[in-house]
Amino acid sequence: MTSRSLPAPPWAVVLAGALSLAAAMGIGRFAFTPLLPLMAREGQLDVALGGWLAAANYAGYLAGALTAARMPWTAPTLARVALAATAALTAAMAWPGVAPWLVLRFLAGAASAWVFVATSVWCLGTLARRERQQLGAWVYAGVGCGIALTGLYCLVGAASGWPAATLWLHLGALALLLMVPVVWVLVRLEPAAGPAQAPSATPTQGDGAMRGLVVCYGLMGFGYILPATFLPALARGVVDDPRLFGLAWPLFGATAALSTLLASWVQRHASRLQVWAACQFAMGVGVLLPSLWLNGATIAASALLVGGTFMVITLAGVQEMRARAPAQAALWVGRITAAFAAGQIAGPATSALLVPRWGAQGLDLALQAGALALFGSAVWLWRRTLQKTATQETANA
Repeated sequence: MTSRSLPAPPWAVVLAGALSLAAAMGIGRFAFTPLLPLMAREGQLDVALGGWLAAANYAGYLAGALTAARMPWTAPTLARVALAATAALTAAMAWPGVAPWLVLRFLAGAASAWVFVATSVWCLGTLARRERQQLGAWVYAGVGCGIALTGLYCLVGAASGWPAATLWLHLGALALLLMVPVVWVLVRLEPAAGPAQAPSATPTQGDGAMRGLVVCYGLMGFGYILPATFLPALARGVVDDPRLFGLAWPLFGATAALSTLLASWVQRHASRLQVWAACQFAMGVGVLLPSLWLNGATIAASALLVGGTFMVITLAGVQEMRARAPAQAALWVGRITAAFAAGQIAGPATSALLVPRWGAQGLDLALQAGALALFGSAVWLWRRTLQKTATQETANA
């Protein structure tokens, strides 16, 4: 048996999955967030253009999610190709030009979705075959860790006076570096890993509750993506020192990583719908606060409340859909993923439409609209928990 054919140990599989998501999500999708205020400071763009660039990235993510199952590669091969594309597309953002930026952000969004889907197949599938499913939370903690790492790197670079173009090049190199241990594991798993596409299921008519859950998940995408895109820019409105406003994004990512690890413990003490409803409400508070009072305290609270809930909602939402429709899990998880992506597109697009007319108040209005959507969906989810409890009590009577 050659060293190439030796199976990677479980810890290596988990680490590779986490690094894969860190590169794809923390850099490929969200590197633009901590760089947005720096690019604005250099006069390269404004908040309105930043909104369109963010929307292009999320549109690419939607396109990638819809096409990942149709790619003619196995999951490990798709992951390698998409990770390499993520590194190249990130570095290419160093070249100036609005039109190229729109294309690059769209393609980077598609590549990050391919990595996310492929990693979910090869990494979680490998852990399941080895009966180590409980390690899955550590894999998804890579999203928050990648966000925090990218934010800290941009913070150090901004404090050192590096231009945004230099940071784009560095982050592209960092994505390539993170890819190395992933490839080391993938070449040892490829013979056992399946294709990227999930098993097909015959669609059936879902009930109103299922459709309501899809809508709530999409509204979460709309509400959360506004602070996820503009939080460092909002922090810059409080203080123009990059060493201070740059802390918002690392805090967001660190909170997301920790919340992912705590999610399984929380769900042992409450139902998934209760957790989902409470997190949706808490996220709404985090989205609303900076639009009412813009100061250091509300920026920190927003980072904690939004960063600490969006991955918990992701886990609760996916698990709830799988539990309600076990025979059609891929169908319904695909629907909430599409709804989430659509919400992410609508959020920055809404701000891009409001800011030119209302200025800084336009972003406040977009945040308030996102908070209202989150509050309304939280109430709906909580009512579903009460109805479910009442139904169970009636059945047990």
